Amino acid sequence: MSVGHALAVTTNGDPASLSGAPAVAARTGRTDAGEDRPDADDRLPDALSGLRAAIGAARFPLVLPSAEPAERIGAALADQLDDYLLPRLTRLDAPLLVVVGGSTGAGKSTLVNSLVQARVSAAGVLRPTTRSPVLVCNPADSSWFRRGELLPGLTRTNQPSDDPRTLHLVTAPALAPGLAFLDAPDIDSVVDANRALAGQLLAAADLWLFVTTAARYADAVPWELLRGARARGAVIAMVLDRVPAEATDEVAGHLAEMLAEQDLGSAPLFVLPETWVDGQGLLPARVTAPLADWFARLAADADARSAVVRQTLGGALVALQPAVESLAAAADEQVAAADALDDRVRAAYRAANRTVEQGLRDGRLLRGEVLARWQEFVGTSDFFRTLEARIGRLRDRLVAAFSRRPAAPATELREAIESQLVTLLRAVAAEAAEQAYTGWKAHPAGAALLVPDLAHHGDDLPERAERLVRDWQRGVLELVRTEGGDRRFVARTAAYAVNATGLVVMIAVFTSTAFIPTGLEVATGAGTTLAGQAVLQAIFGDQAVRTLADKARADLLERVRVLLDAEAARFLTRTEQARPADQAATALRQAAERVEAARLASGFADATSARERL
Repeated sequence: MSVGHALAVTTNGDPASLSGAPAVAARTGRTDAGEDRPDADDRLPDALSGLRAAIGAARFPLVLPSAEPAERIGAALADQLDDYLLPRLTRLDAPLLVVVGGSTGAGKSTLVNSLVQARVSAAGVLRPTTRSPVLVCNPADSSWFRRGELLPGLTRTNQPSDDPRTLHLVTAPALAPGLAFLDAPDIDSVVDANRALAGQLLAAADLWLFVTTAARYADAVPWELLRGARARGAVIAMVLDRVPAEATDEVAGHLAEMLAEQDLGSAPLFVLPETWVDGQGLLPARVTAPLADWFARLAADADARSAVVRQTLGGALVALQPAVESLAAAADEQVAAADALDDRVRAAYRAANRTVEQGLRDGRLLRGEVLARWQEFVGTSDFFRTLEARIGRLRDRLVAAFSRRPAAPATELREAIESQLVTLLRAVAAEAAEQAYTGWKAHPAGAALLVPDLAHHGDDLPERAERLVRDWQRGVLELVRTEGGDRRFVARTAAYAVNATGLVVMIAVFTSTAFIPTGLEVATGAGTTLAGQAVLQAIFGDQAVRTLADKARADLLERVRVLLDAEAARFLTRTEQARPADQAATALRQAAERVEAARLASGFADATSARERL
């Protein structure tokens, strides 16, 4: 490509060729072919508003690889909907907004000043020069930009400002009505807020005038943004600034090749030579004249402006669906991660419940202190063998014997049972907490939710476990009172008989077969257990013994389940607080589908034609 030493244009000079879109009247929706198509009626703005609400409701709190990109994409989509799509759809005939963007020191502000023939934007060697965006328009168009429908998040001001969240509005009579320039901060600014704002402003452009230099046109940052603009279907024009005369053909030709490789070959390319500025900091009129004339024709041609607007709108609308799908996929991952974390916790505490249940069945709780206290309570095995041999005729004597037992052995046995159960509960709770903690630590989302206290059981678990066992023991005594097979027994004996019988029932809970010893039970004192069974059977009958033991065991296991559920909740409440709505992904996809249907009904360009027109 041969490019002159002054300003050169790679288009035919017709602003409509910028997009290649058919000339479309801004409000009728009628194409050159005479086909009547619905314009941007209420369906599309309503669908976009619904999508905006769905994006605003989507949350990505769990630390996953997809979370940070989803947050960025969601914020960018929300900004584009608020800043551009929704306000632009309400006024397709509003002035065309040209956002001037580029790298640090590319000469954006100088170019804007030169095009409007006034020093409206600060230019100089200090970086960053443009700290807040400057919008310049014809006085006749200022009311549209002052209302704040476009870029509503920026505060309007009539004075220069260092606050990047302000929009400095300037009028320039030399700029034709129907066209406005927005001088954006550097896309590679050293100030994070400036870079973010530059990207936001570019997404709000009807036309992006990208300014680069002969020294920096191949930098990575601008090309990343150019590819993003191409993906959104934005209309782009290029300015290659400060090109040495001897390198014009080589540099401009290389840039044109790069544009073609990135599917941007149709973008108009303007080349500005190295030159001087006058006392007002403006470029010579002969240098800017071709570009100024090109914009003047664009401003004067309503159909061309409409084509640019509809081209950029159509491309932006087409780009919404894949972007929203990425948000929906990230939302699905959030829910799946929360479920996975919950499953690891529930598995750990289910195992704890099973350990307790097994401990009640395999006789391990009859060892040690409980066995010693039980043997003291019931006396020697010779004594019980005598009782067993004579049980049929000595029933009343057995009752009396229980009534005369001293209180101390019963108290010691009850305390031993309590201690044994509390020890078991503390052990299984500690093990479950450790397993859940380890499971979360191995998951990126779980590791971010962990706090040191979760590595062990709750600080108050010992107290709660002790209270649980005492409450259960009282429940066993109440069970004996209300469900004993021979109610006259309770009436004939004082409270001690009930207490003693309740202790025997508690011992029965610690075996799997209601006093029929197997395995470990034999090794842990089954002889005395069988003697206890004889006593209970003599008083209540065989079925009553089994019923009392089964009910007492079920009651204990239910209390343990509640206790361990409360321990698991220390983990589960953290995922619940971080968990996104289960229907977030569905809401996003449905909202995007409504937008796509409304887009097609509104007649905006499809993705293929959008790319072809760039």
